[in-house]
Amino acid sequence: MQQVLIIVNDAPYGSERLFNALRLAIQLNEQEYPPAKVNLFLLSDAITAVLPKQLPAEGYNIQQMLEILIAQNSEVKFCGSCMHARGLTDLSVIQGCEMATMDDLALWVLAADKTLTF
Repeated sequence: MQQVLIIVNDAPYGSERLFNALRLAIQLNEQEYPPAKVNLFLLSDAITAVLPKQLPAEGYNIQQMLEILIAQNSEVKFCGSCMHARGLTDLSVIQGCEMATMDDLALWVLAADKTLTF
C-alpha cells in the first residue's frame, strides 16, 4: 500500500488549497488499485481547520471533510508550535485530530512514498 503525505499551509477558508487537498485525500483513500494510505499534516494558518463548529460562508465545510478523512482511517495531525504561536492551544479541536511536532512530520516525510504540499 502506498503511503501518501499531504502537507497544507493555508487557512481553511479564503483560498481553496485546503479544500482541494482534502478532496484529493478523500479520493486517494477510495482508490482500490493501487490502494493508498493518506496522512494529512497542517502547518501555519492551516491549523485553524481543526477548530470545530466553524460556520463557513463558502459552499464547503472543512470540518465535515476532515471527519470523512478520519473515518477513512487517515491520520490528521497539526503543528503544536503553530497553535501556540496563534494562542490557540487551549481550544478544543475536532475529534481525531492530533497535535504534533516537527519530529512527527519528519518521520511521516521519511515514511511516505509520496509527499504533496498545498
